Amino acid sequence: MPLPKLPTRPAAILTFPTGEAARSASPAGKLAAAEPAALQPELAGITPARADARGTAAPAQQPAARKSGSRKSVGSPAVGSPAVDTPAAATPALETTTARTPAALKPATARPAALKPATGTTPVALQPAASTAVPTTLSRASTKAERKSRTRAANAPRKLFVLDTNVLLHDPTSIFRFEEHDIFLPMMTLEELDHQKKGMSEVARNARQVSRSLDQLVATATDQLDQGLALSALGNKDASGLLLFQTTAIHSTLPSDLPMGKADNQILGVVRALQEKYTEREVVLVSKDINMRLKARALGMAAEDYFNDHVLEDSDLLYTGVMALPEDFWNKHGKDVESWQQGGTTFYRVHGPLCAQFVVNQFVYFEGQMPLYAQVREVNGKTAVLATLRDYTHGKNNVWGITSRNREQNFAMNLLMNPEIDFISLLGQAGTGKTLLALAAGLTQVLETKRYTEIIMTRVTVPVGEDIGFLPGTEEEKMLPWMGALEDNLDVLNMGDGEGNNDWGRAATMDLIRSRIKVKSLNFMRGRTFLNKYLIIDEAQNLTPKQMKTLVTRAGPGTKVICLGNIAQIDTPYLTEGSSGLTFVVDRFKGWPHSGHVTLQRGERSRLADYAGDVL
Repeated sequence: MPLPKLPTRPAAILTFPTGEAARSASPAGKLAAAEPAALQPELAGITPARADARGTAAPAQQPAARKSGSRKSVGSPAVGSPAVDTPAAATPALETTTARTPAALKPATARPAALKPATGTTPVALQPAASTAVPTTLSRASTKAERKSRTRAANAPRKLFVLDTNVLLHDPTSIFRFEEHDIFLPMMTLEELDHQKKGMSEVARNARQVSRSLDQLVATATDQLDQGLALSALGNKDASGLLLFQTTAIHSTLPSDLPMGKADNQILGVVRALQEKYTEREVVLVSKDINMRLKARALGMAAEDYFNDHVLEDSDLLYTGVMALPEDFWNKHGKDVESWQQGGTTFYRVHGPLCAQFVVNQFVYFEGQMPLYAQVREVNGKTAVLATLRDYTHGKNNVWGITSRNREQNFAMNLLMNPEIDFISLLGQAGTGKTLLALAAGLTQVLETKRYTEIIMTRVTVPVGEDIGFLPGTEEEKMLPWMGALEDNLDVLNMGDGEGNNDWGRAATMDLIRSRIKVKSLNFMRGRTFLNKYLIIDEAQNLTPKQMKTLVTRAGPGTKVICLGNIAQIDTPYLTEGSSGLTFVVDRFKGWPHSGHVTLQRGERSRLADYAGDVL
């Protein structure tokens, strides 16, 4: 988000327990002053001898020039001047590039004969300037490393991945996600795709999308299918491998007790036959089916899960949005702190090594002699701008009668009430107050400040146990059984704070609230656009990344989107903590100036719920 303009008056310099005086010169200025000197040895050390050592084809007269001790300044000699008068720094750019080429990629001659001057002269058009003739050591080293890595990748044998049908049905673009490796599709995989393409479900849509992609790849092929199709033909430049089809009958040796009429066993037979055919390559089966992978490994075949949609391998590494500052924070970052106030918020500009680890809109806190609760507004190297927070734990700052009960709830409320934040994700165990905080902030901004026109709530309809069947009524009536959390939290928000609130007043208030809250089904979201709405996506951990993208992209101008969920309670089949749509958006929106995330830690529902969450 854009920072507020700095005040015209000079910023105050705060003195912290370190007791050190303010420095007159900033570290950045010292670094800028020292940088040219650091580069001088590199520029001064380039001599003709070093150029010849790297393999530059020097003219025959050049050694004589070195014996004479000529150190002329770099200039542009007249056309036709002999090469003996040309300084080493003015060597053509073509020779310098050829000299830096690794030995594995170096051509037979130092430079092409067609570009070599016949009379021993150096054309003026090829002479670079003195400041650009030689790159720095760092850039030359990085170029060599990149070339070596590309050479190793080109020389390494490509793997051959055999895809199971469930991989294609899970991610219809999976055939383009294996980079330089080759893909093999057995005939049984195509047969199962044909069985799944009918219907309006997500699986059927994915099957049809895969079939269309395969048809387009086959249409661009000019050779036979058994030679392989280039996966980059449709514009996917990252996929540099080939797509291979099973074009002939494959006979393999599997245990006799495995029924070959089953589709999984036929695919395993194809993998075994490919291992026997391509002994020099690694053949790997990719499947989302755990039992399929277990059978493959039991038979001595390599098998892997499809990991491209996994954001994190360990959910403990997920971004929490909160950072606890170390005890020595002020000792290392308390020098030359600048502070100013604007709009009721105090801003601090701090310098130190920890600032490079900050993320924009991350909350930091320090509970020591000088406590600090702040939000990161800007990060620039080892300099960060922190902004103080509004204390929603105090009764005077209550939101629809609700006050924050712990530190993380206060952080979440600062995000929910900030008009500059467009996307918010709240994670936490059951009873941490995610839905209550989001509803209280939404009602305040819809009914009191009029910032949004209405609240829209939606969630994926995945039952915990056995499905009870179809529900009668309209769209909202069908969704009401799934919105029990909405009803429970509305009762809490409408309890009233005094004895003067009678039942009639509560009923009138509840009718007003219900008129501004709309419950929508996820199935009818495609193609919609929400203007100035407060969109709450409840139980977002049950959404796939594709469904999450569909919902978040419905937001129009002036709309705030709030995702609530607990990744430990996933009910959707084939979704894990690492591949959930909620984990996906938390990782991808991290650091965007108009988004924020907080993981709520402490439950506030009841002592029974807190104890049950710990011991059960």
